[in-house]
Amino acid sequence: MRKLSLLLAVLLLAGCQTAYYNTMERFGIEKREILVDRIGDAQKAQEEGQEQFQDALEQFRSVVNFDGGQLERVYNRLNSEFEDTEAAAARIRQRIDAVETVAEDLFNEWEDELDDYTNQSLRRDSEQQLRTTRSRYSQLITAMRRAEQTMDPVLDSLRDNVLYLRHNLNAIAVASLRGELDTINSDVDRLLDAMNVAIAESNRFIEEMRS
Repeated sequence: MRKLSLLLAVLLLAGCQTAYYNTMERFGIEKREILVDRIGDAQKAQEEGQEQFQDALEQFRSVVNFDGGQLERVYNRLNSEFEDTEAAAARIRQRIDAVETVAEDLFNEWEDELDDYTNQSLRRDSEQQLRTTRSRYSQLITAMRRAEQTMDPVLDSLRDNVLYLRHNLNAIAVASLRGELDTINSDVDRLLDAMNVAIAESNRFIEEMRS
């Protein structure tokens, strides 16, 4: 299993998507299954991202509520949480991109193979299934991309505040950031709601693909 994982990693790094699919098919894993797995991976990344964004919000709240002690230590924790949040956001984007790549390849293959049918009844049935699956997928990827976009205002606000504190690490600077808390809190709430929608869409799509 380890050798297979290493081989697949090499193929992916080389950008050889066709070779990757061929290798997976030799192990009995079709694009449909790869798509379901990648949706599950994106879903997990979003769930972990929700926790990380909440952690960053809590750390920012502790900074603006600072009323004594070692301010540099509080700032360092905020900076660390921000870096973890950026990494979590990058994972979410990568996982969504991976979903989109295999989905496009699956649908293109499915459409091309419609011309291989000799039984027109089966062809029409397959074509209808393709349209239905594409429609459901469209709802899913739209929800994922919408959730992805809601990360940007939070990341931008956190980045601005971290940068500001880096060069103005004093109680007066902290006090000046208190007005930012409500905005970041609202942005995080919108982000969590959007991710919940995307996660729910993922669950529905996976269930339909496995039924």
